[in-house]
Amino acid sequence: MSRPIRVLIAKPGLDGHDRGAKVVAAALRDAGMEVIYTGLHQTPEMIATAAVQEDVDVIGLSILSGAHMTLFPRVRQLVVEAGRGDMLITGGGIIPREDMDALRAQGIGELFGPGTSTTALIDYIRTWFATREQPSA
Repeated sequence: MSRPIRVLIAKPGLDGHDRGAKVVAAALRDAGMEVIYTGLHQTPEMIATAAVQEDVDVIGLSILSGAHMTLFPRVRQLVVEAGRGDMLITGGGIIPREDMDALRAQGIGELFGPGTSTTALIDYIRTWFATREQPSA
């Protein structure tokens, strides 16, 4: 890797449970990524603005509230409108498999459920970043 991967971890909506987001942020940081954690109760607009201002590669959303079908697409829409559709938007929480598939069809990256190892997320982000960093032929 030519530079550290920059990741923004956010908790959108009113859900006040952030233990998982903090565990993920620490694991990504321990894996050598630059991590920005925005804290609880973030709006999609706040998340997109922070991601663009911080020039991150990846946005990771932690959603336990059931609002994933609204929040993931809205964050994606806002970063695309800001000219940063190249960011990976990934995340996790309590998300049914059929919703994960529907979100993936809308351009959201892999989503992870409870109990997923942080290694799986780290490997996924590193693989995505490596393919993105490949020089064009």
